Amino acid sequence: MEIKNAVAGTLESGDIMVQIAPANSEGIHIDLDSSVAAQFGGQIRKVITETLEGLNVHDVDIKATDKGALDCTIRARVTAAVVRATGKDVWSD
Repeated sequence: MEIKNAVAGTLESGDIMVQIAPANSEGIHIDLDSSVAAQFGGQIRKVITETLEGLNVHDVDIKATDKGALDCTIRARVTAAVVRATGKDVWSD
């Protein structure tokens, strides 16, 4: 699956901005900027990784700027970024 640079989300309170780009090396690389990273960074990274893997997306760089987003919002923003980056509808076969 070809990945282009794409962004989803905002920097508003309760949201997360997710930037996706093709990786220079194998794997999912997450750069997380969050004021609650000490408490919830592991969970945020887990949700991002699980969402990407569920969409069969690998070898990407993710820059996530969190402003207190819930898991459902994180999943939605990652999914939107993938749709924009691939140009494909992830909900159809």
